[in-house]
Amino acid sequence: MKTKFEFGGKIAWRPTPEYTEKALVKRFMDKYGIATWDELWRKSVDDIAWFWDAVLEDLDIQFYKPYEKIVDLSEGYPWAKWCVGGEMNIVHNCLDKWMGTPKQNQVALRWEGEEGVVRLLSYGDLYREVNRVANGLRALGLGKGDAIGLFMPMTPEIAIALLAVAKIGGVILPLFSGYGAGAVATRLADAGAKALFTSDAAYRRGKVVPMKLVADEAIAPVPTMKHVIVYKRVGVDIPWTDSRDIWWDDLVVDQPVTAATEHTSAEDMLMIIYTSGTTGKPKGAVHTHCGFPIKAAQDMAHGLDLHDYDTLYWMTDMGWMMGPWEVFGTLILGSTMMFYDGAPDYPDVDRLWTLVERHGITALGVSPTLIRALMRFGEGPIKKHDLSSLRLAGSTGEPWNPEPWLWFFHNVLMGRKPIINYSGGTEVSGGILMGNVMKPLKPCAFSGPLPGMHADVVDENGNSVRSQVGELVLRKPWIGMTRGFWKDPERYIQAYWSRFPDVWVHGDWSAVDKDGLWYILGRSDDVIKVAGKRLGPAEAESAVVAHPDVIEAAAIGVPDPVKGQALVLFCVLKPGEKPSPELEAELRAMVVKALGKPLAPKAIEFVPDLPRTRNAKVMRRIIKAAYLGEDTGDTSALVNVHAIRDIAGLHSGSGGV
Repeated sequence: MKTKFEFGGKIAWRPTPEYTEKALVKRFMDKYGIATWDELWRKSVDDIAWFWDAVLEDLDIQFYKPYEKIVDLSEGYPWAKWCVGGEMNIVHNCLDKWMGTPKQNQVALRWEGEEGVVRLLSYGDLYREVNRVANGLRALGLGKGDAIGLFMPMTPEIAIALLAVAKIGGVILPLFSGYGAGAVATRLADAGAKALFTSDAAYRRGKVVPMKLVADEAIAPVPTMKHVIVYKRVGVDIPWTDSRDIWWDDLVVDQPVTAATEHTSAEDMLMIIYTSGTTGKPKGAVHTHCGFPIKAAQDMAHGLDLHDYDTLYWMTDMGWMMGPWEVFGTLILGSTMMFYDGAPDYPDVDRLWTLVERHGITALGVSPTLIRALMRFGEGPIKKHDLSSLRLAGSTGEPWNPEPWLWFFHNVLMGRKPIINYSGGTEVSGGILMGNVMKPLKPCAFSGPLPGMHADVVDENGNSVRSQVGELVLRKPWIGMTRGFWKDPERYIQAYWSRFPDVWVHGDWSAVDKDGLWYILGRSDDVIKVAGKRLGPAEAESAVVAHPDVIEAAAIGVPDPVKGQALVLFCVLKPGEKPSPELEAELRAMVVKALGKPLAPKAIEFVPDLPRTRNAKVMRRIIKAAYLGEDTGDTSALVNVHAIRDIAGLHSGSGGV
């Protein structure tokens, strides 16, 4: 028996001419005589060669040597090759081609540090600084094919370093700035990294957080490591190895502000982004010059409608795919990126709204978790600031619940501006599903698949289903698709291509409602199956988050001798609220009302926090393992490991079963 899908609600936002007439995707549609979004999507998946060729032209992606064929599927869908025979370097398309045009004087990067320092870099500034670093790297003997790690805070220098590595034909290894030494070491060693960019330290909530110390410990077991470039962010004393370490300033001193951009094959490796799996070592998703950056820019254009006059701030770290995504996408489109290095609620809870007002941010990317955290402080911090610069907001990281979605929509976006929901992943180079400015939006919903993404929702036999929870799949390759996992092709096939022939199974539960809007309901490995009824975590979580005392929730399934699995909910209460049998009974009744008596929770647990990553994704697999007393696996991406201990202590490993 399958769970019938009834999530969602009424249309909350409808497109207006202010958005639709100026939309970048409408310009694209008009160019090819396409009348509607649905017609565009159908054409884009029926003829993927036409579509991605058209995208490259529309984005003005310039090649040193033209490609002979846009896509080669001769080795099967999992191993599709793109821009076959072409030569290009994505840095040419991000920076080089803008020089000598008015664009070189436009701000490319706005930055603010937690301590209040502000810096602006024009396209010309960024071009010159990238060239100086590229020359410095070449002077160290680094070049094409060399893997170079980025373990730095979100300062302008991390974007400069990322682009400089690509400019010399190197391989970028973005690393989460909050990793411990073990996590950094694993990734550097796996990629055979020859150099690492780091900083002396970073600021977080007014405290100094060491980074060079962590880097030193991490590179000790990495035999390929030759150079460590250190940016002085804080100015604290750090250990130093003269034969290996070099200050950023010393790397670039006296270096010319011009540098040759390496001519790379379109399919040459650009970047390896590591993602944590449920089991085993981290997976290294391989991306190319003509893959990840093209998909990033296309998503920004067709989904987020990011114009060249827009300023985008997406709250992220360079170690997550949204960091490189923001850099490559904004620069290809000629827009402005915004970085903030610090905590979003420091020194006060209105810091995020201060950033929007001060920097004229027009597109703001958040996570549902962040909004739930800010909701507890009410509307006051928002009303202190002029947020009129915002044209729209984006959201990614995890499924929404209706209450925080509506709170954000009405209080920040004044009920008039869209929330562009976005979901995909590192291996996708961006989104599968996304909102857009051309179609109506419901709370928590996606307009549908992005152009070029042949998405479907299927049952356990691979058959399409609607108004029913199923697996999110992709039936055709796309240009941003990972070119496999680094040194582990079998794992890549097993992860995505082993369930149905020539079908990518993404690992998310999804559904399409009667109005054609799409929803993500959680990871399919998080699925809860109670007496044969499949339940997406978001459905149960939304039921309890609707209670005014609950700000956040996570749902898991635990073993049950009768039902197979039973539902357990973990709830975080608003400050000042305390658990009680009465509150537990109220929440239980709300779940029963929303989901039915057969899906009543076995337990409702109250916890001070939920384990989450820096990009605010709640890790349900870790919650489940901790609650059941099992191995929690890779926890290196968590920013609040202490939350695991609180959950593990609830039933001393029994899980209440």
